[in-house]
Amino acid sequence: METNPSRNLQDELMESAHRIWLAGLGALAAAEEEGSKVFSKLVERGKDVEAKGKEQAAGAKEQFKSTVENVKGQAADAWSGLSDKLDEKLTAALHRLGVPTREEIRSLTQKIEELNAKVDQLRPRVTPATGEPATIVTPTGEPVSEA
Repeated sequence: METNPSRNLQDELMESAHRIWLAGLGALAAAEEEGSKVFSKLVERGKDVEAKGKEQAAGAKEQFKSTVENVKGQAADAWSGLSDKLDEKLTAALHRLGVPTREEIRSLTQKIEELNAKVDQLRPRVTPATGEPATIVTPTGEPVSEA
């Protein structure tokens, strides 16, 4: 039985793409898990700060709110950075595998539509059969009679 090298390459590419997909999912799961741990630690810290804040003056309460917002912003920035890095890695892997981007597909679709329109303009137009000799109309609109 003869092996098909093209088929083997396709199988390898599909397996590689699948493994990359699984790695991305694993990274996302790990990030969510770590994010949950960080969030839980922040909640515990927040509880401690809140208890101390109730004992202090109104000024300390405002400082607490500022600290909480700052921590939330840092956590959001860290999560966003991780998400961006994962997107970049997945995009790079797909690009290496030759998977076109959404923009490349849109561009090619637009070019195909333009070419189809040009082909339609160049296609000769034939009048319906009426028993008379057919008249072909060129793209410029000039009639050409058949002999």
